[in-house]
Amino acid sequence: MALLNLAQAHAQTLTKDRKPRIIITADPELDDNNSLIRFILYSSDLDIEGLVYASSQFHWTGDGKGTKWFVPNREYARFGLNQCPCESWRWAKGERFIHDIVEAYEKSYPNLKIHNPEYPTPAVLKSKIRFGNIEFDGDYSKDSPGSELIRAAIMDDKPGQLYITAWGGASTIARALKSIQDQYEYTTQWDAIKKKIAKKVVLLPSGDQDDTFASYIRPTWPEIEYRQFSGGPNYGYGAQLRAKPENAPYLTPEWMREHVTTRGALGALYRVWGDGKQMVKGDIMDYFGEAGKTTDELKKMGYVVWMPPQPKDSWLGEGDNHTFMNMLGNGLRAYEAGFYGGWGGGAAARRENVSFGLADTSANAMANALGTMNDQARQASAFPDFFAKAQHDFAARMKWAVTPKYANANHAPMVRIEGPLTIMATPGAKIRLNGFVSDPDGNTVTTKWWQFQVGTYPNKVGITKPDALQTEIEIPKDAQPGQTIHLILEATDNGTPTLTKYQRLIITVRKQ
Repeated sequence: MALLNLAQAHAQTLTKDRKPRIIITADPELDDNNSLIRFILYSSDLDIEGLVYASSQFHWTGDGKGTKWFVPNREYARFGLNQCPCESWRWAKGERFIHDIVEAYEKSYPNLKIHNPEYPTPAVLKSKIRFGNIEFDGDYSKDSPGSELIRAAIMDDKPGQLYITAWGGASTIARALKSIQDQYEYTTQWDAIKKKIAKKVVLLPSGDQDDTFASYIRPTWPEIEYRQFSGGPNYGYGAQLRAKPENAPYLTPEWMREHVTTRGALGALYRVWGDGKQMVKGDIMDYFGEAGKTTDELKKMGYVVWMPPQPKDSWLGEGDNHTFMNMLGNGLRAYEAGFYGGWGGGAAARRENVSFGLADTSANAMANALGTMNDQARQASAFPDFFAKAQHDFAARMKWAVTPKYANANHAPMVRIEGPLTIMATPGAKIRLNGFVSDPDGNTVTTKWWQFQVGTYPNKVGITKPDALQTEIEIPKDAQPGQTIHLILEATDNGTPTLTKYQRLIITVRKQ
């Protein structure tokens, strides 16, 4: 009972801040399926406003009326296929992968809520599922239940930003925006509505998979923030082909079987190499379920082989993770501004894209200092490797889903920097920093302070005792007014698996 009470207090402490509001739009690609399984395990950290089926150039259902569709240079026209115009493309009859995952979550929920009482009820998640503009890729000519859900969320008066992902195409998002434009463009409210949407909406794309960002959203709504992340962990197809030696073990068949695919209802839905499954029966693009076949053998079977086959049960892909991994409540505060960076990578700052409804005014200072400078290359070169920590956290939550007793699983430590998390200091000033950590399982926690070089001060800052909870830094004398320095206090326990949490301090340099 004491452990449970501590766990509840711990969860409340971690989630006392406003949770990011987020809408997922996804097509039935197998890595979308896998990303959604990871995402649903972090629903405790998020305010999920929508789970929306979307189309893309890779998946669309057709209208059921025999209408044929063709767009030049699509997948069905490449590789010498010439399989369209066609009535649908790689969309299974009765496709319901989002429903399946939420139903698997429902089976896991009694265990999950023991480990974190902030998990939403299955009924809440079920109420958020909609079908969007799925008939044809890039078609946003009419409203859909999904576009109406997105429109309503965009137009409501809830505080904070609204994050909308596009794991597939963006036609459902485009339709929501187009319906707002159609209603208000020639009214006296139009300017105010455009300003509201520009401040509120943040688009989190996984590329432009149906050209609607390029053809409609960006030209028509240029002030909406568009965060394309880079420099972070590789969660995509073939991650094992480019993995660092220290990350390769987390992509192996052995690791996936132990920590993911054997973990109850959610693990059973997770796709890995050679699992015998296929998105759509007879899909010549999806050979991932075939085990023990060479590239030549797969080609002879009629498959289009665009990635070398891997050992059975190994990592397949979660290519859309980067869109939401910075939304998580791990203490990095990465959702507050794209350039802050986190487990999903970092995004270059744009002058007009500043935080909305947040107390941290350093986001404004950062954006103004950077202007329109493209700093993605600098971020990529200095970006920490978060992959192992993210995999450990995923494995822990998969275990929560099948573990009915709190004491039989590990839980992340709590970490806190005493005092405000946004401060101002003059060049040459010495700042004493005090950290605090605790662990709900009574594990030993190790800590370290480090500089996350996403601030506008370009050089390194000395940290007197980086491994101690109490330390000191001196603001460099060459720091210029308006520049920012980001410091992280990182805490890792010694449980199984080891779990990590953070807290970020942002220092803005002011005049002497």
